[in-house]
Amino acid sequence: MTPLEVFGYAPILFGAALALIAVWAIVWATRYALADRMTRASLRQAARIRRRWKRLAPMARLSVTDRTPTVLASLTTADGKQPQPRVLTPAIKVKADQYGVMVRANCLPQVSLKEFQKAAAYLADAWRCVRVSVHPDGPGQVLIRGVRVDPLLTPTTHEPTGKPPKELALWRLGMDEYAMAMVVTLSNVPGVIVGGLPGYGKTSLVNGFICDTAPSPLIQFAVADGKVSGRQEGDYADLEGRLFDFVGDDLRAANALFHRMVRLRRARHASLRTWGRLQGKPHAKNIWDIGLSEQWPLAVLIIDEAHTYFRDYKGPDKKSKELAALAAENARLVEDLVKKGRSVGMLVILTTQKTTGDAIPTFIRDVCPVGLSFAQRTMEAAVAALGDDIRDWPDAHPTELRDPAYVGVAVMRSKNQTGFTRIRTPYVADEDAARIAAETVHLTRDPSELLEEIMGPNVWGEDWLSKAA
Repeated sequence: MTPLEVFGYAPILFGAALALIAVWAIVWATRYALADRMTRASLRQAARIRRRWKRLAPMARLSVTDRTPTVLASLTTADGKQPQPRVLTPAIKVKADQYGVMVRANCLPQVSLKEFQKAAAYLADAWRCVRVSVHPDGPGQVLIRGVRVDPLLTPTTHEPTGKPPKELALWRLGMDEYAMAMVVTLSNVPGVIVGGLPGYGKTSLVNGFICDTAPSPLIQFAVADGKVSGRQEGDYADLEGRLFDFVGDDLRAANALFHRMVRLRRARHASLRTWGRLQGKPHAKNIWDIGLSEQWPLAVLIIDEAHTYFRDYKGPDKKSKELAALAAENARLVEDLVKKGRSVGMLVILTTQKTTGDAIPTFIRDVCPVGLSFAQRTMEAAVAALGDDIRDWPDAHPTELRDPAYVGVAVMRSKNQTGFTRIRTPYVADEDAARIAAETVHLTRDPSELLEEIMGPNVWGEDWLSKAA
């Protein structure tokens, strides 16, 4: 092809380039027009980041000088002169959302994860973000999350869909301080501890969990609520139809429920091998290996204001001694469930204002692998809920969450990184809870009755149970 022919195609190539730019502009403008107010601000932020990145990166020490000339530079440089070194900056891709931006960057020699993490505070200022985090995103790449609006100070609501969750064992707690979804797995988890001052979100968190999972027939709930006396009172009244059992603050009634759950635990242990054979897994020793089903659902016992049932009653009178004996037995029964119920699909969720040993006995608390804490008044309560390491993380300390703006914000230990994570849990309206309960009431079944249906009435035989204890 002659030079003249090449020049003849120039208008066509130029027109094609203009057309591509026009299409991109139309797509961007359409997305901008359809976005909400917060996302529009993030889109403008993303555009600034892309436009200024080449200049910002060297100032943030996120560039590297390449002194080896390219072949083209060697050929085009006059004889006797050294080609100018090139300043390389990491290539980035920026994506905006409601809270800020997600920036994926390629690493360079001497500009890797460590350098990006060192520059996080500077990037936060330059990008006008309240905070920036940097994490690995595969070989040779990092993921930079910048939030323009603080998710912890932005109250959120959650409207349950009424559809069964795709994965029952995943508890979607809310979003962390970088507006990333925070999920904890309940598979093979025997117990969860939730602590915090009254009115800061403990019961709302548990209600949200019930509303999200209630549409599944693979889960059944029982509640002991130490704040109320009857089914039609308190925070679980709207969900009452989806509970196979409920007790209030009466210690005898709670004791009967705990006995009933331990009896179920023992019978499930005795039946597990038989059930495994029926499901084609004769050697399975754990229901999570077999799989939950409508006949063998996850049995969840929620103990709200748990200190009510474990209180150490003092006094020489007969009544005090009776209550002390009931409280001690309640602790022993719940200990049985959290220590032995995991493999047969039983989960205990305990909430209390202070998770110190006088509220939840340490032999129960220390067995529960998942712990969250809403606002706390003292260091002692925070350490009891989250462990002694929380002393080294003052920015995430639950005593800093007492401001009303932090109602609904909890702290938990992060599994994917060191330290602790703050989480904004969403609010579920009472109307939505009542709607979910009404739509799913037909799914409520007593796990004990289900077990008897598949194993027969002999499942409760004392001889069999004594062997399974």
